[in-house]
Amino acid sequence: MQEVKTVKILDTTLRDGEQTPGVSLTPEQKLQIAKQLDILGVDFIEAGTAIISEGEQKAIKAIADEGLNAEISSFARLLKGDIDAAIKCGVDTVNLVAPVSDDHIKKKLRKDRETLRNMTIEMSEYVKGHGLMVEISAEDASRADMGFLKSFFYDLDQIVDRLSFCDTVGVLYPERTKEMFQALCSCDTPVSVHCHNDFGLATANSVAAVMAGAKVVHVTVNGLGERAGNASLDEVVTALELLYGVKTNIAKEKMYETSRVVMNLTKMPIAPNKPLMGDNAFTHESGMHVHGTLADKSLYEPIDPGLIGRKRRFAIGKHTGKASVKMKLDEMGISAEDEQVQKILTDVKELGDKAKLITDSDFQAIVDDVLHIEREEKIKLVDLSVVSGKNVYPTASLRLKIDGEEVVEAGVGIGPVDAAINALRKAMAGMEMNDLHLDEYHVDAITGGTDALVNVIVKMSRGDETITSSGVSADIVIASVYALINGVNRLYR
Repeated sequence: MQEVKTVKILDTTLRDGEQTPGVSLTPEQKLQIAKQLDILGVDFIEAGTAIISEGEQKAIKAIADEGLNAEISSFARLLKGDIDAAIKCGVDTVNLVAPVSDDHIKKKLRKDRETLRNMTIEMSEYVKGHGLMVEISAEDASRADMGFLKSFFYDLDQIVDRLSFCDTVGVLYPERTKEMFQALCSCDTPVSVHCHNDFGLATANSVAAVMAGAKVVHVTVNGLGERAGNASLDEVVTALELLYGVKTNIAKEKMYETSRVVMNLTKMPIAPNKPLMGDNAFTHESGMHVHGTLADKSLYEPIDPGLIGRKRRFAIGKHTGKASVKMKLDEMGISAEDEQVQKILTDVKELGDKAKLITDSDFQAIVDDVLHIEREEKIKLVDLSVVSGKNVYPTASLRLKIDGEEVVEAGVGIGPVDAAINALRKAMAGMEMNDLHLDEYHVDAITGGTDALVNVIVKMSRGDETITSSGVSADIVIASVYALINGVNRLYR
């Protein structure tokens, strides 16, 4: 029998991923992500760059001291100060970055090839002398002279524990990747691949490297990273396992959960059409697709979404067909005649033709109108006032009617919208509604100008149920509260 190929996963979300413009994590947040990565099953966690700051050292040390199953490393330049900072954090491995292209050697380091080679060997032995493992990150390897790169790898072969080929600016393509890794992977030391996504080829290049002999793949959650990001963990693992039969230690059913944890802590949104982790990856709106999916789920899905911790979703919009409407009505426990189903479908399409995103609360309103269902809203907004300004802590007070009972509550926040939402949360907490989660918040200006109407769209969940709702107003705070109340009324029916 042919031996099953296996590959190890190094996650660099906490180092390269945090270099995403606009992302900065506290030590506590970095530890939370590291623990989630360990649950996911990554083999190596690059926890950061110790020399950066005291806070970074605190985070790396906390991760190293947590007793995780994953090997913990710190990134460092070829400088004793960088290495000493990493050693003090108690990491298992130091990842030494060694620029190997002639441009980087001459223009950045202002050295020559032999000086770089000697520096790398000296600093590697310094790390090994402290009882730690060493990974060499050959920076800009994809633009290095191949003869020099090969000799560089072979000189370090018996000294270090891993050799990483870095496509620093994402200029590799799969055919070239295969050629280069076949030439480099004949050494005894495991070779890693570290790809950036500047041309959208990071996943393809990572897979090509593994098939050519790479033993370790560097990835980030959600493809975070500088510029266009790094190879995305979920894409690389899923492609390797399901398309190429290469095994990893990743618990694939935990990938979506991990994606959401990282998204929420980094505050970096995921594009709806991102493969696997995007909202639309397993969402069907087209009537033809919905009909086919209901007949056989494999007709319009490449994999079972449950394999990666996802759920299938059917959206309502201008492309919706009768099958979707009937299914949504069944989920709501509502019966309707064929003529009523057709009327609901017609109203949905009319709304969709106006370029309107049709939320769950919009669909509920259409159904109620067509079927003449009168509902008493659980929560009604009676009054709202907000105080905000320079040197003023944003405060909101609101008056609601919940099940006919008047409730007055106030809240503070980092802005007027946050204050209003916090006040609403406090008001609902007393009514046993504290199991509600706000998953996403999005704002669009419907019209132009400073007096534009604002459409706030939220995604909310309660247990396994998730819904979308919206609120419209010229005032963003009022629109936000309306969106939340519409969602709450939908979830608590």
